[in-house]
Amino acid sequence: MDNDLFGGSEAEKPKAAERPASARAPAPPKAASKPPASAGTPGEAGYNASDIEVLEGLEPVRRRPGMYIGGTDEKALHHLFAEVIDNSMDEAVAGHASFIEVELDEGGFLTVTDNGRGIPVDPHPKFPGKSALEVIMTTLHAGGKFDSKVYETSGGLHGVGISVVNALSDVLEVEVARGQTLYRQCFSRGHAQGAIETLGRVQNRRGTRVRFHPDAQIFGAGARFDPARLFRMSRSKAYLFGGVEIRWKCAPALLEGRDVPPEALFRFPGGLKDYMARDIEGKDLVVDNIFSGKIQKTGGHGSLEWAIAWLATGEDGFSSSYCNTIPTPEGGTHEQGLRVALLRGLRDHAERIGQSKRMASVTSDDVMATCAAMLSVFIREPEFQGQTKDKLATLEAARIVENAVRDGFDHWLAASPQQAGRLIDWTVDRAEERLRRRLDKEVSRKTATRKLRLPGKLADCSNAGAAGSELFIVEGDSAGGSAKQARNRANQAVLPLRGKILNVANATRDKLSANQQLQDLALALGCGLGSHYRDDELRYDKIIIMTDADVDGAHIASLLVTFFWRQMPKLIDKGHLYLAIPPLYKLSLGGKTAYARDDAHRDELIASLFKGKKPEIGRFKGLGEMMPAQLKETTMDPKARTLLKVVVEHDAREETADTVERLMGNKPEARFLFIQERAAFAGDLVDI
Repeated sequence: MDNDLFGGSEAEKPKAAERPASARAPAPPKAASKPPASAGTPGEAGYNASDIEVLEGLEPVRRRPGMYIGGTDEKALHHLFAEVIDNSMDEAVAGHASFIEVELDEGGFLTVTDNGRGIPVDPHPKFPGKSALEVIMTTLHAGGKFDSKVYETSGGLHGVGISVVNALSDVLEVEVARGQTLYRQCFSRGHAQGAIETLGRVQNRRGTRVRFHPDAQIFGAGARFDPARLFRMSRSKAYLFGGVEIRWKCAPALLEGRDVPPEALFRFPGGLKDYMARDIEGKDLVVDNIFSGKIQKTGGHGSLEWAIAWLATGEDGFSSSYCNTIPTPEGGTHEQGLRVALLRGLRDHAERIGQSKRMASVTSDDVMATCAAMLSVFIREPEFQGQTKDKLATLEAARIVENAVRDGFDHWLAASPQQAGRLIDWTVDRAEERLRRRLDKEVSRKTATRKLRLPGKLADCSNAGAAGSELFIVEGDSAGGSAKQARNRANQAVLPLRGKILNVANATRDKLSANQQLQDLALALGCGLGSHYRDDELRYDKIIIMTDADVDGAHIASLLVTFFWRQMPKLIDKGHLYLAIPPLYKLSLGGKTAYARDDAHRDELIASLFKGKKPEIGRFKGLGEMMPAQLKETTMDPKARTLLKVVVEHDAREETADTVERLMGNKPEARFLFIQERAAFAGDLVDI
């Protein structure tokens, strides 16, 4: 399956030991004019002032990029673009820029241009000999967003974002047009490559142009911007601020096989309402109209905008929230305010029409169960959890959102009493369904004679709860037999499946319900399928797909991941799904034994562990061929194994759905095109 399905990976390794006490800096001696040359214990003697390293400028960013952009993976790479375009969006939101241009060229350079005020280029008073531009680009915590007089609301990191992009780019060029004069300065890996240049007079141009290329030393030689991802990120910014026009351009050579145009113009005066209408197109709704609204000023802060709909087909709802145009996939205080406003508004309307008793047991979870919600707030000096700003922590945001949305919701319900009645009925049904499930759960616990019906081939673990429990899904009875002997019976369960499962991407509902293997899997998990999925009823904390390290094994893993993506997407969202990485080779020489997961790892071990000598190499035909002790040592023991966590990033869901449909759907021509596009890659594998 295409790697785009796996938005990220997580290696599970044993924790490193804590630093010994002897490695800590000793306290300075009292009343000593000169420290003794060899003071301290033998463990301290080799640790002195010369060992204290001081990182200057942007070197801390290059040493620990994860502290600033969350890592060095694909998500972190695209976070660089987010930081640059956020600065341009701040100019637009402040009313100083009307358009932003985004361009990706064949060389992998990304350019973001706006027609805002332009970064200041005059000499900085605290840094003699340096312009304000150079200070901003090369110094952490230098910017114009600390003082709300310059930006009432802003999304870019306060003096951190653009300098981090500079630190992690091997080439970065900035052009600034101010006062009808054009300036330019070039940088590399956080260092200025010369003084700021004055290029001359310009007419009808102002603003900032940033052109940069991510550093292969940080992100790897194969790191490339994904045009589809950049396209979606650019489009979403235009939805979030209806007053800006975003112009997209990409080299056609980068777009082969991708449903992305080389040029596009985004401008959405309807804002989030337009965004919501696009996302729910073709879906049945509980109420016909989208509940939307926008307020320009919120108690000294910026604007607030929302768009909400309730899906009627039993589909799970979703929430997409933003603060100052920054996505907050983990929600935060603004989403809390929205939930409270909707619940209280619906309860008050029910009381006005004499139905308050029906709403007594309804919670915010019932209101949000099938709710599709989009929320965008602009607030001054927002506080986030974490450097990458995935969750808003500003307490005042909850009150601002609750008050604004609540007032609009009251008017919306009163204006459409028939639709309001349908929404109350729908929400009460959700609450009653939740209470029925809880009652069924309690009855099943109390009835000692009632046994849980589980598939016959499942070797369950003895743990009573899901916490710490693992289910290994393996291919075939032979592999299942080895896995059952290798497992820890207390917390590891094993479910063997026979061969390749049904491809749910192109199967009808009848075929799905008639497939015994998938029904056994659903029964073992115990959490329900589709809209009936309940995470609190999942019987295991980790679901681990463990297939052979060959093409057939990869195919089976792809089919299983497709099943989970289509039927249990929340299982992936909650971080329960993993892929085991069994070895393909066993290498032995003298008393040394090692296991290699693929050809490249085999060659690496021969060069490093065996020092170029030729060990005896055995190739495993499958998991069933491995001795239980070997399977435990290499693949199942948490102390030694490596797991890949299946993750779909918040802003990659649409692309993931397209990829699954393209590769696993019922259009063979789409798969054939995919193979043609990668013919050169396949040829390289054959040559090897």
